[in-house]
Amino acid sequence: MKNFSTKCGLAILSTLVVSSLHAAVVPDTQKNSSWFNEGQAAIQKQLALTPKNKAKNVILFVGDGLGVSTITAGRIFAGQKLGGTGEEHKLSFDMMPYSAQVKTYNTNQQTPDSAGTMTAMMAGVKTKAGVINIAPDAERGNCESSLGYELTTALELAEAKGLSTGVVSTARITHATPAATYAKVPERNWESDDNLPEEAVAAGCKDIASQLIELEAGDGIDVALGGGRRHFLPEDSVDSEGKNGKRKDGRDLTAEWLARYQGEAASYIETQTEFDALDIAATSKVLGLFNSSHMEYEADRQNDIGGEPSLSEMTDKAIELLKKNDNGYFLMVESGRIDHAHHAGNAYRALRDTEEFAKAVQAAVDSTNPDETLILVTADHSHVFTIAGYPQRGNPILGVVKSTDANGAPLDEPSLAADGMPYTTVGYANGLGFADYGQGNGGDQRYGDSGSNGRVDLTIVDTTQSGFHQEALVPLGSETHAGEDVAVLAQGPGAQWLQGVIEQNVIFHVINQAAELGGEKYQ
Repeated sequence: MKNFSTKCGLAILSTLVVSSLHAAVVPDTQKNSSWFNEGQAAIQKQLALTPKNKAKNVILFVGDGLGVSTITAGRIFAGQKLGGTGEEHKLSFDMMPYSAQVKTYNTNQQTPDSAGTMTAMMAGVKTKAGVINIAPDAERGNCESSLGYELTTALELAEAKGLSTGVVSTARITHATPAATYAKVPERNWESDDNLPEEAVAAGCKDIASQLIELEAGDGIDVALGGGRRHFLPEDSVDSEGKNGKRKDGRDLTAEWLARYQGEAASYIETQTEFDALDIAATSKVLGLFNSSHMEYEADRQNDIGGEPSLSEMTDKAIELLKKNDNGYFLMVESGRIDHAHHAGNAYRALRDTEEFAKAVQAAVDSTNPDETLILVTADHSHVFTIAGYPQRGNPILGVVKSTDANGAPLDEPSLAADGMPYTTVGYANGLGFADYGQGNGGDQRYGDSGSNGRVDLTIVDTTQSGFHQEALVPLGSETHAGEDVAVLAQGPGAQWLQGVIEQNVIFHVINQAAELGGEKYQ
């Protein structure tokens, strides 16, 4: 673990940090972090490569769990849907001119989680797994130990500079990745007060949802679109889809948000109809919570009771509202459910959400000026998702492997494993798809009979259907993240500084330098 070099009395330090956060400046504890300083040194080195070119706007796209294997499979999946072989297809962000390889580990874990990784991107400091915008000196889940170690985010710096800001996610807006744009908690599960321990309340820690509503930097977030309605509503209330809230303090944060922005043309919306009817010209603030928990997978979105906008629709609407500010804007867009589909061992839904993620990136490219808007596309971490088996060119990416003969010609019959049964091109190193875990697919006999060793015979199974769960090597209740590097691809002012292999916290410094947010002046 890398420790902060300067340590002050917690009471004094906490007072200093709180006062500094009101002005959205980077506190000394953050500047004194070795992670912060090394990230700063890395961007200073990159600055020498090309002349500085200020970005008026910054859009950070995060595909949660979008590892390189998911990008590859998603590219093939999208291309095959269009009638091609797939391998030659290009996703929107494949065509961006600059890229780098990003190291994702947390300070205490070789394979990371989203709280620590997104903190690195938003605050320039690596930290522990499960901790959001709190320096690694603090203990996870310990409120008192976190006081004085709060970090300032790029969104807060943008707000303090007069930029508009937005957060869009298909996950709960209080989930780790979107929360890391605005919240500071030593435990990512403190999404509302129902999970906040008494000692944390007594020590002064606040839940994530309330921090969104009460954000003091600038005039607060201008656009917040996603799921997680339950964390904003009291437990005795029922939302538009018949779901109860979770808050035990009786607060209706949606009402508080509207009250805060009275007279500023603020809107709170819950449905597709309300989203479509939104008058951007007459609106300055929007809070949209489209599901009690996470929003639906793209494959299931049309089944939502109240209707949900797609990620590309939310991205387009957010940009339309934010660009009204002549000072510019900062927007973070997360495709949160790529990660959830992988955890479930369901490649189809992961790839459908990847396809929609690429459409959201294209929507941003189409509606912005590349000379003044920095667009970055990256992931917080990868997954143990593999593409293997020597399938022939154009073989369905979700299908069983059909290889080539000795002369390189395609074969019609599936390749067989040592147990005499077919196997799929994509699979997982661990998770629910292990043969002894319900025969890999919840024990549903539609998926075939198991062989003598417990594997499922896929001969009569349609492995390309949305409900199929790929096989896994190691039995776990949920597939895990992976620890390998991810990619960052970019275009616009500052994109040229993303080259080579970088630590994840360098992404903050690229954003800060490109938009001159004021977190630190490097030249």
